[in-house]
Parts: sequence; structure tokens; C-alpha cells
Amino acid sequence: MFELMAPLMFAGLVVFLLIGYPVAFALGANGLLFGLIGMQMGYVDFAQLQALPERVFGIMSNATLLAIPFFTFMGLILERSGLAEELLDAMGQLFGALRGGLAYAVVFVGALLAATTGVVAATVIAMGLISLPIMLRYGYDKRVACGVIAASGTLAQIIPPSLVLIILADQLSISVGDIYRGALTPSLMLAGFYLVFVFALTLARPGMVPAMPAAARILRGKALWLKAGASILPPLLLIFLVLGTIFLGIATPTEGGAMGAAGALVLALAKRRLSLDLLKQAMDSTSRLTSFVIFILIGSTVFSLVFRLLEGDLWVEHLLTG
Repeated sequence: MFELMAPLMFAGLVVFLLIGYPVAFALGANGLLFGLIGMQMGYVDFAQLQALPERVFGIMSNATLLAIPFFTFMGLILERSGLAEELLDAMGQLFGALRGGLAYAVVFVGALLAATTGVVAATVIAMGLISLPIMLRYGYDKRVACGVIAASGTLAQIIPPSLVLIILADQLSISVGDIYRGALTPSLMLAGFYLVFVFALTLARPGMVPAMPAAARILRGKALWLKAGASILPPLLLIFLVLGTIFLGIATPTEGGAMGAAGALVLALAKRRLSLDLLKQAMDSTSRLTSFVIFILIGSTVFSLVFRLLEGDLWVEHLLTG
């Protein structure tokens, strides 16, 4: 019966998730349930579960995780201060004359927003609300428009300062700076592959990705380049302020996140878009998202402790190795 406990625990987690329980509660409840069952059946000692409070306290006191609210706050301030709208407008004008120009602009802006926000939801929402109506208005195929936006918006999962990478670094006991450096090249390659795909589409199916009509390209020459530079330069400076200081060893990820949050406030203030309502919304959303992440980490800690006590790690190893 003992050898069935780990598979049953995994199946129980799947059932909890399919029923609709939040991930954090599904992990924690499943871990506690099978921990109690294991104690009743003599497979788990109560003394082994006494390590649980220390693990939970370790998560709550982990200084590395302080970077999560900083990067989240930075991303939300930038997203709600109109950075995405300005970038998409400028890049749309810059690439609009090319067939597939709006798709190129969406990929480029998606990568740039990912490097300044680190929050997938903020990036996807901003890109979808702003660029999808424009792409459809100028004759883009619905499937291409939605696919480009979805793919580019989720670049925030892998491009530093991704929140997912911070959590992975913490769980794997790896330096956040090292995992950022490791993710930078493949993430840029992925964005490059998206651009190559759009280019191939312009050759194979040009009707699906038309160029913007001349009447829609209102900026030309020096005015166009000035607008593009004014839109791109601030986020690039912010990226260097955050990632550059982390990569050069000048700042820790937490300090880099704090500087990024301060930089985002300065940018919003410079654009005259910083208001008390914006601050309240950003702080409220930051608190919610950070709480979600911390609860998931606590739930996963409970689940993983009991799962290992029931030799679930060995079961997974045997499952994968045959």
C-alpha cells in the first residue's frame, strides 16, 4: 500500500485542480491530507512533519523573494502610465511601411515590455487591448494577430526580470543573477524566431500580414525617428538600471528591483501620469499578486515535504526512467 501513496497523492492534486480549487490551496490541502493519512497508517512520523513550520518561516523570511513585489510594482506602474501605448504607436509608425510591420512591432514591444515589467498578465493585457484592434482594422488575419500577441506577451515568462525566474532561482538554490544571465540568450533567440516566423509569413502568405496604408503613417523622416527614440530610450535606460546593475554585480536582484520601481515612478512622473489613484491601484495589485505567489510557495512546500516523505521523488524517477 505504501508504494501507492505517492501516485494517489499526485492524482489527488490533479482532482483538486480539476474541481477548481486555487493552486496554492490545492497543494497545501493535498499535502496536509496525505500527511495525516500517512501518520494514521504509520508511513509518516509526526516528528518529520515538525520541519514544516521552519520551511514556511524560511519562505516568509527569504530576502530573495523581496524582488517579486518590486518588479511587480515596476511593471504595473509602467503599464498603467501608458508606456505600452507609446511604444506600440511609435513602433507601428516605424515598421508600418513593411509588410508584416505591425507584427514586427508587436514582437519588439512585447520583448521590451517583458524586460521592463516581468509580469505576463500586464504585458498580454496591454498588448491585446491596444494592438489587436489596430491589426484587425488594417486587414491582419485574426489567427496571426492573436498568435503574435499571445506569443509576444508571454515572453515575460522567460525574459529577465521574470518573476518565474526569481521563484525558480529560489527553489533551485541558484543565484538570481546567474539564472537571469542564463535565460537572456535563449529568450532573445525566442523573440528572434518570432520575427523570423513573421518574415516567412510575409513571403508565403502576404495577404495575412499587409502593410499599413500610407494614410495611417502620419509620421515620416526626422519626426518619426525622434518619436521612436523618445519612446524607446526611457525603457532601455530602465532595463540597464535593473538588469545592468544585476549583471555587473553592482546590485542584488532585490536592490535592482527597488531601483526599477523607483525608476518607473520617475518615468511616470516625467510623463505627468503619476497620480494617487494610479499609486493605489498599483500597490493593491502588487499586494494581491505577491500574496498569490507566496501562498503558492507555501502550498508547494507543504506538498513537496509530504510527497518526499512518501518517496514520491523515487516514484517520479522510476516513472521517467522506466
